[in-house]
Formats: sequence, structure tokens, C-alpha cells
Amino acid sequence: MCARVQPIEWTTDCKSQNYDGIVLVTQSYDTLPKELQCLKAPLLDYSSVDCGLGDEVVLLKVPGLPGNRLVFASTGPVNRDYDDVRRFSDAAVNGIKRAMKAGMQRPLLVCPRHSSYDRSTLVAALGALHALYMPLEVREASVKPSQYKVCVLGLWVDQEAQGKELVDLASALESGRLACRDIGGSDPERMAAPRVAEYIQALFKDSPVQVDVVSDLKVLEKEYPCLAAVNRCANAVPRHQARVIKLQYCGEGPVQHTLMLVGKGITYDTGGADIKAGGFMAGMHRDKCGAAAVAGFFQVLAKLKPKHLKVVGAMAMVRNSVGSDCYVADELVVSRAGRRVRVGNTDAEGRMVMVDLLCEMKEKAVCEVSPQLFTIATLTGHAIRAMGPNYSIIMDNGAAQRSGTARQWQKAGEVLGDLFEVSSIRREDYDFHKGKSEYEEILQSNNLPSSATPRGHQTPAAFLIMASGLDKYGVDSGSPLPYSHIDIAGSSGPFPGVPTGAPVLAMATNYILPSA
Repeated sequence: MCARVQPIEWTTDCKSQNYDGIVLVTQSYDTLPKELQCLKAPLLDYSSVDCGLGDEVVLLKVPGLPGNRLVFASTGPVNRDYDDVRRFSDAAVNGIKRAMKAGMQRPLLVCPRHSSYDRSTLVAALGALHALYMPLEVREASVKPSQYKVCVLGLWVDQEAQGKELVDLASALESGRLACRDIGGSDPERMAAPRVAEYIQALFKDSPVQVDVVSDLKVLEKEYPCLAAVNRCANAVPRHQARVIKLQYCGEGPVQHTLMLVGKGITYDTGGADIKAGGFMAGMHRDKCGAAAVAGFFQVLAKLKPKHLKVVGAMAMVRNSVGSDCYVADELVVSRAGRRVRVGNTDAEGRMVMVDLLCEMKEKAVCEVSPQLFTIATLTGHAIRAMGPNYSIIMDNGAAQRSGTARQWQKAGEVLGDLFEVSSIRREDYDFHKGKSEYEEILQSNNLPSSATPRGHQTPAAFLIMASGLDKYGVDSGSPLPYSHIDIAGSSGPFPGVPTGAPVLAMATNYILPSA
């Protein structure tokens, strides 16, 4: 079952009886606009007996309001040095969860725009939709396949002109995150590589997105030898065999900008011969969230159809299995770019499955208009250790740094709460991956976990540049190619829990949405 977004509608009437309760998301009832003054009196009355109003989500009985119910989910302070727009999505998540617990099936989300955050209403809507996401396996097991957690989510707007735009935009963005969550969060059998391909083909049927699936083993071995090495063990099990899923979107009008995306899609990561021991294998079905994000971004493209933009994507869907035919440390593999790579650790498979696809993008990029290359991956535990959970990391090569790519992504991420930290690729990262003997040109990895390796999230970017041949297209070349690596190991979401859909919102904000 492909992505079906929770039904959404809008209204300017906060007392509309089409709904069975209000979920109010705001900093304080004192700042409510005149159109919402009817909500102030009951909250003021409640505060007279509970000075903790605003610290927790509360449910009030208010005659005259939809369903006689009002859920108040305060954002808390939003103007301190360290506050950001996520206050609104966090409050909406908590408010909608409380509404569902109260039995609401037609909640009306009311979040008046905050003067410091132009997109605060949209952010709250996206928070509510995140709370309303129903996992793919649950939807498919349901007696009613079209079942949602609530019948409809209402969004309050103060002007009719804003209503359709808000609903259309929230639906489009959520459709991308939904596809991303479906692929990234579903278990390793439901979203084994062949079934991801089936999902993608159904998702983009009759859409502006072209889909091409590469499954032939001989083609994979010839065109993507590093990926084929990781696939070697899993290939013995037909339902686990690798797929390279290629996507393309080309908007109306002359192309002004070309994005080229490669996503890591490890459907399950055992660690391979360097097996994940001590319980660290649990949750490794989430190692496909990079490829899932690529699919999610294309879904937003299909819905919003931006002009003058071309996007080429590749999802590297591979299972890193362990067995008698698995690739092992010490092996020499010649990459698509002709570089001899020594495998140092089979648990560093993510860079292996992406590097040849990045090389292919590099080959095509020289003929594209204003190309930018990206790899997106749940790549390293070091990303979480360095920046903590909840944050994506982006790092530029020289050409991308000169054009300010990382800073643009970071700024875009702040608009809808899909946040980024910026790292740099340094000379030590390149030195780390230089071959240590005459046998190899490039060392894939050391034999330690990334979290125990200094600069553990930066060095893989250097490997990808070196082994793909992108180092020949640096700022010292006649034709530099901008390339950025995005590590979403921290931002992809908790396990157990629901994937966030990062960094789909930041990508959409940066390349599709009009300025706030």
C-alpha cells in the first residue's frame, strides 16, 4: 500500500461543529489574536486553579466549542537564544496525542502564526501529521486498508486565502515524509530491496517521476563493483537480492539547476563478517533511511512540480548479510572509478554501496546544467556522538563550500525544524584513507567503530570523494563539481519509534518552497 496522507481540511471558524474538539498550540493564551478570544476565558479560568498551566498538555470541557473540548498544548518560551521552530511541532505532537486519547476523531488544530516564525502554523500541522502517521505494516494488516488514526485533521486559518495553500503544502510535504517513513521504518522483510522497488514503482505510477530498476547481477557487478561486493552474500537469497533504483524528475521550462542524489539503502545491516555483536544489530533495518529520504523528496517533487529544476536520484538498496559468501576485511575491490580499495571493515558497507553510484553521477554531471551532487546516509555512529540525536550533519567539498551549500541547507532546515549542523572535510580525512601498502590505493575504513574513530563522521566523505574519482573535480581542476555529504544517523529518528523523514523538509524548503 503506497503513501496515503491523513485527510486534511481547513476552516476560518474555530467554533465549527464539523469538528469534535480543538487542539490549541500557542505560546500563551495572552497572545491569542482577536479571532480566538473565545478560547482565552476558559484558559484564564483554569489558570486560577492550576498555576502549572502551560507546563503540561491539559484537556478542558468548554461548552460551545466543537465537541465541548479544548486541548491546550503550550509551546513554552520561543524567544530565548536556544529556542527554535520545533517548539510548535513538539507541542502539536503532544496535543494531538492527547486529543486521540480523549477520543477525538475530527480534531481542529489551531496554531496562530507567531511573529518570529512565519511558518509556525505549517510546522504545527506537520507535527500533528507526524503523530498521526500509521506504520505501513499496521495499515496493511488493518481490516479497513484506508483506515487513519483520525477521520480528518482540521487546520484553522485566519484568512480564507491561506487555507488551500496551507493544506496543499502540508499534504505534499507529509506525502514525502510518509513515503520516507514507509521505506525507512518498515521491517527488513517488508522493505527488502525487491519490495522497495515494487513500492517505488507503484508510488510513482502516472507521475512526473521516471523510475528505472536495475536488478541484473551481471550489470551490478560490472557497473557497481563495490555495491556488488556487499550484495554477494545476500544475493543467494532471492528476496534479499540488491536493487539499484534510479529516479528522475524534470520540471517545466529550461533547466536552471540539477540535483543529483545518492541514498544509502541498507535494508538490514548485520555488520557482515565484522558482525554487530552485543545487541547492536537491533534497529539496523533503519539503515535504509538515506535512500528513503531520496524517495521522499521525489514524492514532494511529484506533488508540487517545481519548474526549471531537474533531479536525478539513485537508491542503493542492498542487504549487508553475513555468511559463507560475504565480503570480508582485507579484500581488494576495484571501484567504478578504477581505484583499488582495501576493505578494512565490512560494517562500513554504506560508503561501499554509494561510491560507484556517486561515480556514475559524477560522469553524468559534466553534461548537466548547474549540477550539485549529494550522498545521504545513516552512515556513522560518530554523527550521533559528535552532534547528538535530532541533527543532520552536512559537509561540503571545496566547490560546494565556495557556493555556500551547507550553510544554505542549514538555513533552510531552520524554517520547518529539520535542523543541520555543519562539518568540514579536512586534509586529515583524506590522509586517513590513503592506502597503507602497495596493494591498495585507498583504505575503505579502519577496523574500529566510527564512534571510536577520531573524525569518524568526516572521513567517510573523503573516502567517497577519493574512491569515486571526485577528487579530480575539486577546486584545483578545470571543472569543479560541488558535492556535499549528509549524515542523518542522528536525525533519522529513534528506535523503537517512528522515523522523522529527515532531511526531506529541509530539501523541500531549499529547492522547492517559495521563501517564507
